[in-house]
Amino acid sequence: MTFLRMEDLDLTGKQVLIREDLNVPVKDGIVSNDMRIRAALPTIEQAMARSKKVILMSHLGRPEEGRPMSTQREFSLRPVANRLTELLACQVELIEGYLDDPDTVSKYDAGIVLLENVRINSGEKANDDELAARYARLCDVFVMDAFGTAHRAQASTHGVAKHAPTACAGPLLTQELYALDRSMMNPERPMLAIVGGAKVSSKLEVLNKLANKVDQLIVGGGIANTFLLASGMKVGRSLCEPEFVDTANVLMQRTNIPLPTDVVVAKEISSSAEAYVKTVSAIEDDDFILDIGPNTATQLINLISNMKTIIWNGPIGVFELPQFAKGTFRIAGAVADNKGFSIAGGGETIAAIDKFGMTDDVSYISTGGGAFLEYVQGEELPGVRILKDRGVAD
Repeated sequence: MTFLRMEDLDLTGKQVLIREDLNVPVKDGIVSNDMRIRAALPTIEQAMARSKKVILMSHLGRPEEGRPMSTQREFSLRPVANRLTELLACQVELIEGYLDDPDTVSKYDAGIVLLENVRINSGEKANDDELAARYARLCDVFVMDAFGTAHRAQASTHGVAKHAPTACAGPLLTQELYALDRSMMNPERPMLAIVGGAKVSSKLEVLNKLANKVDQLIVGGGIANTFLLASGMKVGRSLCEPEFVDTANVLMQRTNIPLPTDVVVAKEISSSAEAYVKTVSAIEDDDFILDIGPNTATQLINLISNMKTIIWNGPIGVFELPQFAKGTFRIAGAVADNKGFSIAGGGETIAAIDKFGMTDDVSYISTGGGAFLEYVQGEELPGVRILKDRGVAD
C-alpha cells in the first residue's frame, strides 16, 4: 500500500489528530453498541503510548451543519467520550470551540481529547478547504483511521490530509484495506458472496461486480423477492422491484444464485405478527415474505460450508423481529463455523452478528457500510486516495 502508516512514524513529542468513525447508536445518553469504538482502541492506545497528545475527531448522526450543538444535543459525542473514558481507563475530555481558538486543545493537560461532532462545522460535508486547514493546524500528524467514512471526501476525512504536516493511515484503516484486498484481489476458491437488503437498486453495482467475481451468490431480504419474481414466482405484498426483473435474470445467467424454496411469511409486518412457513409456490396475494424457510436455510448452510472465501453484506430477513430472525441466525452461524476467510460489513449485518453473539467467530468484521460496498465495487475511496497522493512525509 503506497501510503504512510502510523506504525512507521516517530510520534515522540507530536500532537496527533486521528479521524475515527465513532458514529455509534446512542439511547438515553448511553452508547448501546460500542463495536466501532472498540475497533478504534488499538490505534488510540498506540498513539497515546508514543505521542505528546492525541486528539480524536468523529461525526455522530446527521446534525444540521452550522447550527450550534447547544440546540441539537442529541448529536453530541458526550456519550462516546464517556464510553472512551471507561474503556481507556483515563479521562477523555470533550472539547467544543476548538475552531474558534486553536490553542483550546493544548490548554487541556489530558493526553487525549475528543473534538465535538465535526458535522456541525460549516463546510464539513463540502470539504471546505479553509475548514480543512483549521483542522490541520491542530496537529503535527494527521491519522486517517475511519474506514467507515473513507468513501466521503469531507473536510475531516480528505481535506485535512492535504494540509497536515504529515498524513498517514491508522492501523484500523490499514487492517480494513488488507482484509478487503485479501477477499477481492486473490481470494481462495470457491468464493461466495451473500448480499441482503431491501432493494436491488441500492446494491446493483455491487451485485454486478460480485457476479463476475464469485463462484456462488446468495441474495436475501427484499433483494431475493425480486429474484423470485424474475423466476416466475408470486411474492404477494412483499417488498420487491418489478422494474429490476430483467436485471435479476441477467445476473442469474452470469453466476449461480440459489433461490429460496420455502419462506417465512406473515399477513403484516409487526412484532405481534404470526409467522407461517410456506413453499414459494404457496405464497398468497396478501403474504409478506419476511425470512427464508428452514429447508432453504439448510441448503444454504451446506453451500456455505464448502466455501473458502465469504463476503457478507446485508441480512437475510427481518432479523429485528424474533419470529423472522431464524434465517439470518442460521446463515450467521454457518459463516461463523466456516474454516475459510470470511468478511462481513454493513450496519445491519454487524448488528445481526453482534445480536447473535458471533462477532468473534467471523474472520473480519468491517466497520464500514457504504465504504465497504464501494471498495468491493472497485471504487477508490477519497480518504485513502489522498493518503496515496501525499506519499511520504513533507
